[in-house]
Amino acid sequence: MKAIVLFITTSTVAFLFSFSSLVLAENSTQTFLDKNARFHPVVSSLGIVVSQEAIASQVGADILEAGGNAIDAAVATGFALAVTLPRAGNLGGGGFMMLYLAEENKTIAIDYREMAPSAAHRDMFLDPQGEVDNDKARFSAQSSGVPGTVAGLLYALDKYGSMSIAQVLKPAIQLATQGVSINHDLSDSLRLSSKRLQKHRASKVYFYKTAGDYYLPGDILVQSDLGSTLKRISQQGSAGFYQGKTADLIVEQMQRSGGLITLKDLADYKVVEREPVCGTYRSIGLCAMPPPSSGGIHLIQMLNILENYNLAKLGHNTAQSMHLLIEAMRSAYADRSLYLGDPDFKPVPVKKLIDKAYAKSLSEQINPHKARRSKNVHPGLDKWIALQANESEETTHFSTWDKQGNVVSNTYTLNFAYGNGIAVEGAGFLLNNEMDDFSAKPGSANGYGLIGGTANAIQPKKRPLSSMTPTILFDANNKPLLATGTPGGSTIITIVLQIILNWTDFDMGIAEATAAPRIHHQWLPDTLYYENGISPDSLNLLKSMSHTMAPRTRVLGSAQSIAIDRGHLTGSSDPRRQGAAAVSQQH
Repeated sequence: MKAIVLFITTSTVAFLFSFSSLVLAENSTQTFLDKNARFHPVVSSLGIVVSQEAIASQVGADILEAGGNAIDAAVATGFALAVTLPRAGNLGGGGFMMLYLAEENKTIAIDYREMAPSAAHRDMFLDPQGEVDNDKARFSAQSSGVPGTVAGLLYALDKYGSMSIAQVLKPAIQLATQGVSINHDLSDSLRLSSKRLQKHRASKVYFYKTAGDYYLPGDILVQSDLGSTLKRISQQGSAGFYQGKTADLIVEQMQRSGGLITLKDLADYKVVEREPVCGTYRSIGLCAMPPPSSGGIHLIQMLNILENYNLAKLGHNTAQSMHLLIEAMRSAYADRSLYLGDPDFKPVPVKKLIDKAYAKSLSEQINPHKARRSKNVHPGLDKWIALQANESEETTHFSTWDKQGNVVSNTYTLNFAYGNGIAVEGAGFLLNNEMDDFSAKPGSANGYGLIGGTANAIQPKKRPLSSMTPTILFDANNKPLLATGTPGGSTIITIVLQIILNWTDFDMGIAEATAAPRIHHQWLPDTLYYENGISPDSLNLLKSMSHTMAPRTRVLGSAQSIAIDRGHLTGSSDPRRQGAAAVSQQH
């Protein structure tokens, strides 16, 4: 047995795992929303990998065992997820990576977000009446941006890793060519998405049996075309994806399906290394992803607002503390709608948005006893500046931490589950539908209900605004304390916010901080969404404060976190999704 694994499912089941055997160690029927449930995070003095899929976490831990660093483990995990979690793990999408280099005491943000094809234009998703055609924006081949995942992961490996491409891709190639056992989560996911995926010939062939029958738990899924694509990447690096046979297959699929991506678009794709957006919360430092992610800015902005209140005294998930969280969320998402976009195309006022004085002014607009109406809450920066002068749900996140202290927090996505549902025939992977993350029309909502403006309008080679929020927290000596992130579409930022608050203000261990019930508000629609498990008394008090509320029919996110808890390195996978796992290096 090479590593200890915590398998966490919706029934909180702990397993010991290896590739050759699966041994049931502990079984509890308590759900993650049962406040009496006990959660057992993986603890290690060496390295830990946490991801939404157990086999991929094991791949990362094996890389650490073989002498690789956190970056090597992250890249191996990312490529493995493209095989084992096809609804979100990907070669055809993009994402963001935050990494901390221990030897240099330096934090870096790597932007490998998708880019709009050169033929994209502002009105491409508008119908003859000037309204947004959502089917075209979300489910057509034109919804695909130029993929960034392969370039981004290989960039990180080449610049900051210690292993060869062949070493880190070998596990993913083996998983694709030899097959993976279908678990309940993947079986259910493919069944629920079958109507959309089976519209497309290649997707039907890749993810369903002959005649479109479903794969059942225990069946073996072999992905030979994907394995061949991974082999080309292993042998040729980025050129094995952005040029040559794989690039030709992508363009041929574009031509069959009416998409826009050309060979030149693929050859021109660039990874961008950016300065993280950093701030402080009480005695904690934090760095997160800058634009074109909205996550870092608005995470820090909300923390700056909440720093003006004694949340610990108010108590966790009490009506009063949740009211303050909701109002901070309302202000931040209002600002997001106007000011955020790709900084390579329009300046984003980062420093002003994360200014503590600005946050103080926003906190002063909060009535401690009554909810505001979102129609009366407007982007406030311009007004404040004048006064001074007088973001698929089926994204996925993984974190890695090695014994040298290097840390990676990475979120990547196809946008919707299985992207736009179109697989590249002959290449074995799905295409993203990230073009929906642009503002197809100012003031119109995207697939997650987020409102955007001209700063996020469609332009060639532009990167769409995102809510992905990979984050690292630091102590006073700039040493990492916590790496976290989550999928969840527009809810990502507020989920990361609550993980941090639970861990800091409410003194929870990382497993408890992850499992605690969550809320979400995003300005528009003017509705508070809440998970099961919050006190009915607190919900009634929020109603009496004029909050419009609705229970969340789906769980909020799937956070994958690693933290220093009482001197121990502790990994926790969110119990909200089946099959997630934290894996500890043992030697």
